[in-house]
Amino acid sequence: MNEPIRILGIDPGLRHTGWGMIETHGNKLRHLASGVISPKPSLPLSERLQTVFSELTTCIVTHEPDCAAIEGSFVSVNAGSAMKLGHARAAAMLAASNRGLDVAEYAPRTVKLALVGTGGADKAQVAAMVAMLLPGTQTTGDEADALSLAICHAHHAPRNLRSTG
Repeated sequence: MNEPIRILGIDPGLRHTGWGMIETHGNKLRHLASGVISPKPSLPLSERLQTVFSELTTCIVTHEPDCAAIEGSFVSVNAGSAMKLGHARAAAMLAASNRGLDVAEYAPRTVKLALVGTGGADKAQVAAMVAMLLPGTQTTGDEADALSLAICHAHHAPRNLRSTG
């Protein structure tokens, strides 16, 4: 049988970057670790981005994922907010890429559809589904969103997932 594969899900943001690590073995999913990176809002932009990059790098070194999935870009009414989110996404993608991980991108609607069955699901519905798919996991907000990205990747890319072990 194939080896288990570890997937890192990343929900990027300058205020809060959620991350979640799961292991998939066949059609079984297991929660390994998850958390939220919250740079101090008083720091300059460059230092907040460095915090996201360095803390995600530490997470990757510690948990040794085989691949990563990140929330894709979306159009925002506020161009400034969209640019800042883009910076956070870039820092997170570089952290994964620098450690040799392939990084898949999923639109928020795609993730919600994969987990809940509707692209218009709210955060509470996503968190409830994460708790169902990963028993014993009681996450909310950015942490649950990150785990949902990892789960989405496990379901969407099973043929593309390769174990490095």
